[in-house]
Amino acid sequence: MWLRHDLENLKKRLKALEAKSQQDGLILTEAQVVALEKAKAEKETHGEFESECPGYCGAQDTFYVGTLKGVGKNLISRRSSIPIARWSLPKLYDRKTPVTAADLLNDRVLPFFEEHEISLLRMLTDRADRVLRKSRAS
Repeated sequence: MWLRHDLENLKKRLKALEAKSQQDGLILTEAQVVALEKAKAEKETHGEFESECPGYCGAQDTFYVGTLKGVGKNLISRRSSIPIARWSLPKLYDRKTPVTAADLLNDRVLPFFEEHEISLLRMLTDRADRVLRKSRAS
């Protein structure tokens, strides 16, 4: 029965419970409220959050790709910015520095958002959540 209604795990059941209570104005039991609060705290612990709107928060991370023959001992890494779930704006670099993070932001991310007339408010990195300060003139 859970599978038929796409409620096969606790995460999906809690999400459905929250939606149903908001839609129908249901009063939740104490145990249900505790379960919803615990699930929300757990999501935040793992870096998940509810996005307020498109452009509210993007994410940027670096992944090791490997080495290329003839490049020497430099490691090749892929720095990706993830403005929207399930796809990213990647670029390859031979070093992992703050300059590469800024380059990706200026070369790929900000032009993408400007093209779609969306303001990017925050960028989550492996360092910390930082508020963007747009330095280019509009």
